[in-house]
Amino acid sequence: MIVTVTINPAIDRIISVDRLAFEDRAYIKSSRESAGGRGLNASCVAHSFGARTTAILISGGDSGKRLQDLLRCCGHATLIVPVKNPIRTNLTITDRQGLTVNLNEAGPQLSHAEVTRFERAVRQTLDQVEDTSSAWLLACGSIPPGVSPEFYAKLVALARKRGVRTLLHADGEALRQGIEARPTVVTPNQQEAERLLGRALLTRTHYLEAAAQMRTMGPECVLLSLGSRGAIGAFPEGLYEVLPPRVDAVCPIGAGDALAAAYTWSIEHHHDPVEALRWGVAAGTASARLPGMSFATPTQTEEIYRQVEVRRAE
Repeated sequence: MIVTVTINPAIDRIISVDRLAFEDRAYIKSSRESAGGRGLNASCVAHSFGARTTAILISGGDSGKRLQDLLRCCGHATLIVPVKNPIRTNLTITDRQGLTVNLNEAGPQLSHAEVTRFERAVRQTLDQVEDTSSAWLLACGSIPPGVSPEFYAKLVALARKRGVRTLLHADGEALRQGIEARPTVVTPNQQEAERLLGRALLTRTHYLEAAAQMRTMGPECVLLSLGSRGAIGAFPEGLYEVLPPRVDAVCPIGAGDALAAAYTWSIEHHHDPVEALRWGVAAGTASARLPGMSFATPTQTEEIYRQVEVRRAE
């Protein structure tokens, strides 16, 4: 069972244009809406890989009703926590060359009572898991106004108390406090790691040092996602570079969510963490080749997986 948390979901509007250029017009080729949020994206990928998953999320306002309509055909279980204010709408613009602009709203202001209800929903869901040793809690994405930066840290502690493994993908102070709660895995991208560590990461040596340093901050494993350059894994066994093949990236938005979902799916299939990261990088790379915000199928992922290279860092 993979339980995902999305405290700040969105209606994602994805617009594909012919060419993005500064101070020049672009022509819209297609436009569509989808249910968005890192946790929701991870549940979508996990479900497509055959995993049992439940997505816990908030919903409010007219945009929340549209979100729930979009989720009716998702195929996996969802648990909706109603809130007063409307959820956000995000805008992603991408062109044929893979250049992408992502514009996100902050999200709805949540009351203390609404946050408490959400935490209760997570606790009750984990209490219903029959085999907690094979369960995961994925705490993913931004937190909206009114939610304390310690929110994810509390969920990590809640899960660990029940023997449930945790994966954290957050940013800013929520990442800083969450990582200190000792999650099983943390999956920052390059920009999130730079903000956490307070320095630019420009070279291979920087990436390796950053992954190793973040592991000393609390988590058991660190998966530093580097986009087209793959990922660095910091594990108890050492540091590993996982390198994808060169592909034409059409829309990389959501690739990190595919990595997180495929990693936990692979661990549940008794693969070791390094092999699981290979599957994660394959899923992220295969998804980046697709237009809009789409996720690769297991077959598409396996095609890339066979080309992913793993190196132990010396």
